[in-house]
Order: sequence, then structure tokens, then C-alpha cells
Amino acid sequence: MPALPVWFEIGTFVVLGIILLFDLLLVVKRPHEPSMKEAGLWVAFYVGLALVFAALMFVFTGPEYGGQFVAGWITEYSLSIDNLFVFIIIMARFSVPRKYQQEVLMVGIIIALILRGIFIALGAAVIENFSWIFYIFGAFLLYTAYKQATDSGEDEEHAGDNKLISKLKSVLPMSESYDGNKVRTVVDGKKVFTPMLIVFVTIGLTDLLFAVDSIPAIFGLTQSASIVFTANIFALMGLRQLYFLLGGLMTRLIYLKHALSVILAFIGVKLILHAMHVNELPFINNGEHIEWAPEIPTFVSLAVIVATIIIAVIASLIRSRVIEGNEARDGVEEESSPAVDEGLDEAADEAGTKNPRH
Repeated sequence: MPALPVWFEIGTFVVLGIILLFDLLLVVKRPHEPSMKEAGLWVAFYVGLALVFAALMFVFTGPEYGGQFVAGWITEYSLSIDNLFVFIIIMARFSVPRKYQQEVLMVGIIIALILRGIFIALGAAVIENFSWIFYIFGAFLLYTAYKQATDSGEDEEHAGDNKLISKLKSVLPMSESYDGNKVRTVVDGKKVFTPMLIVFVTIGLTDLLFAVDSIPAIFGLTQSASIVFTANIFALMGLRQLYFLLGGLMTRLIYLKHALSVILAFIGVKLILHAMHVNELPFINNGEHIEWAPEIPTFVSLAVIVATIIIAVIASLIRSRVIEGNEARDGVEEESSPAVDEGLDEAADEAGTKNPRH
């Protein structure tokens, strides 16, 4: 498969860099909690931008690369939405003022981009020289899918409880409260760090764990480092606004983690099949390629990913509505029970009998 045109890659990264810089400056100069309308417009803008880029990919690079980008972007975007659960927990745990949560998220996104850029470069170099790495990637994703499906979420609740955070608190002079969005402040004439530093470190560590999961997943859909990095950028852009837009909806997407588990397992199987197809390990099939191992086409991967996400979202919303309906009905019954009992008591007194409920 021919490489992506150099002018297309350079142009893409220049445009995306300008947009990210503008977004960062906007957050720094005007810290605030965005309204639902503002957050919705920004999310729509970034999703629309990704779709426009996908269309350009189809036009200038062909359907194969275009399909790889769309599949990779949707996968990374889905994983990023799941990551918002952890961000919400971190913000609540450290009581970050809503006004400054945008800046925290923006710093987290920048850290994520840097870490993922490093992981992508390393991953591309390893894949180029060692095709057997696909076996490891595939096995890792299958394990991750299992953990995703069976994890109760208790580990996420303690995202800030780790030795590094405890060490920072014991070594560095730390103030008890925030001072706006500052990382350092002055207390009693001494310069100290604010809890914002701990928040940034926690977000950074979380991003590192996310990168370990997500990079092998997208390399299962495309071996183009450029597409991998571009899909990650588009997935992370707008994540800050999505945090505020979906804040109340996140708890309703109860089947999202199961959908992501299915997607990761599917990509894990796809990676192992690809590893078998290009096999060079001497102790497997005498080092020969396993020709009968099927290669799953990009558009099949895209269809599976999209269908899984759609089914999970619809099922989540239906289940959430059923749960809310049951809770509302139970609440009505509890409120009405005393009145009903009182009415039965009065009727029983008039009839000279005993209320059967007692």
C-alpha cells in the first residue's frame, strides 16, 4: 500500500496544531464553565472537522486509508469517552472548582498527545522490525477486554491514591486550598505548590495508562503512524467540551464499557490473525506465513465498531429509562402508602373491623 502524500501529512498537522493552540489560548485567557449550548457547539465543530478530514482522506488517499482513519477515530473517541468517567472521579476527588476544570482537562489533553506521540513512534518502529509484536498486542487487548468487562470500577475510585502522589505530598510544600488556576502560590511569605499540581500529575498518570490501552488497539486497525496519531488528535480534540456536555449523561451509558470490551476483543482477534498471516516465528508453522488465517478488511472492522457502539448506546438509554421509571414508581408507592393505610384504618373503624395491612 503506498504511503500517504507528504504534503497531506504536513498540511494536516499544521492545521491541527493551529486549532489546538487557539483552543489552549482560549482556555487560559477566559477560564469558565461552558454552558450546555457552548459545549454542544464545540463538540459538533470537532466531530464535523473529523468527518471533513475523513472525506478528504477518501478523496486524496483512497478508501482504504479513509476507512482506516474513520475506524481508528471512532475507536479512540469511544475509548476517550470511557476515560471521561475517570476524569469526573479525579475532579470530584480533588474538589477542582468547575471554573478551572477546562484548564485541567486541556493540560491533560496536551499530556496525552505527548505521551501518545511517544508511544506511536515506538510502536511504529517496533512493528516495522518485529512482526511478532502483533501477537503480544493481540493478547494484551484480549486481556484488557476481559478486565474491561469484569472490572467493577473500584480501582478507578482510587485513581489519586498511589505512591507517587503520596510522595509528592510528603516532599513538596503544599497549600491546603486552590489559588485560582495557579500551580504555585504564596502562603505566609513562602512559595508553595497548590493542589492543582497533584491534579495535573494524576491526570498525566491516567493519560499514560490510557495510552497503553489505546495505542495497540488502533495499530490493530492501521499500521500507518500518521493515521494513528491523527486519529488520536481528533479523538482528544473536543474531549474537554464533551466532559461538560456529557457530565450528567455519563452515568446513563451503563453498557459503554461492555461495548468497549467487545471492540477491544475484536481488534485483539484481528491482530492475532494478522500476526498469523505474516508469521515469522520459527516455532509457529516452521516460521512460515499461515495463509489460511483471514485478514479482516478495514470496512468490516468499521462496521463492527460502529454497530457495537450504536447498540450499546441504545441499550444503555433504554435500560436507564426503565431503571428511572422503576425508581419513580417505587417513590410514588412509598409516598402513597401512609395515606392508603390511613384510609383503610378509617374504613375499618367505621365497619368495626381491623385493617388487613396491620
